[in-house]
Amino acid sequence: MTSAVLGIIGGSGIYDLAGLRNVREETIASPWGAPSSALRVGDIAGLPIVFLSRHDKGHRLSPSDINYRANIDVMKRAGVTDLVSLSACGSFREELPPGTFVLIDQFVDRTHRRESSFFGTGCVAHVSMAHPVSPRLRIHLAEAAMAEGIAVVRDGTYVCIEGPQFSTYAESITYKNLGYSVIGMTNMPEAKLAREAEICYATVAMVTDFDCWHPDHDAVTVQDIIRVLTANAEKATRLVARLAKDFPRDHEPCPIGSDRALDAALITAPEARDRALLAKLDAVAGRMLGK
Repeated sequence: MTSAVLGIIGGSGIYDLAGLRNVREETIASPWGAPSSALRVGDIAGLPIVFLSRHDKGHRLSPSDINYRANIDVMKRAGVTDLVSLSACGSFREELPPGTFVLIDQFVDRTHRRESSFFGTGCVAHVSMAHPVSPRLRIHLAEAAMAEGIAVVRDGTYVCIEGPQFSTYAESITYKNLGYSVIGMTNMPEAKLAREAEICYATVAMVTDFDCWHPDHDAVTVQDIIRVLTANAEKATRLVARLAKDFPRDHEPCPIGSDRALDAALITAPEARDRALLAKLDAVAGRMLGK
């Protein structure tokens, strides 16, 4: 069995992970460029934890400027088997008010400036994204939330926009009418890249506001959001601590194959593969490429 290593990506308001013990900072080089920040590696309740600040300390990086490929690549190189994204978002539903945690099960990608795959000319791969979230990881998150008395909604669709601007009213109404649950700026292409890297992935979407469709939130301000972010961060810390305490120490095979997503994905014939690209794929696809 493979030992479980839990990765945590902290979004807006979560720039460190309280409760992490035996902490060391690691800077891992990636052929895909610089990740958002150095990794903070340690343990909680004896479970190995790797933490990455998505926007870096001080919120240095805009959603569109994050190097998502490097972030996932260094998580893979650090041995992460299961990855939890803690992400601030806006809500399209009255029953999902600020402070609510949503365990996302589906994504819609509306970004357009970001590199969304490790693969390309010289090594083409097509992974399934029909079910983008690892169900067992989502179950563990739900159980941890219940144990801590943190109210969560167990499913929802997250639409990811480019940003950094918030939505127009017309966009907000459109997404609401399409039945989406929440809106954010960072979980795509992160979820796609995690699948390509064969890392089980789940999102805790932490609602900060109602987006501008709501008459009381038609002019969302950063100051308003920061107030809710602070309260959400405290709950997220408790959620992660409980998740780590109860998490299986051996990695559980994913029932939807998140951890073997490349089994039938590579389509480029071995003799046609680009060696330079293969070298960059040593961590992400080494299992399939014999690295």
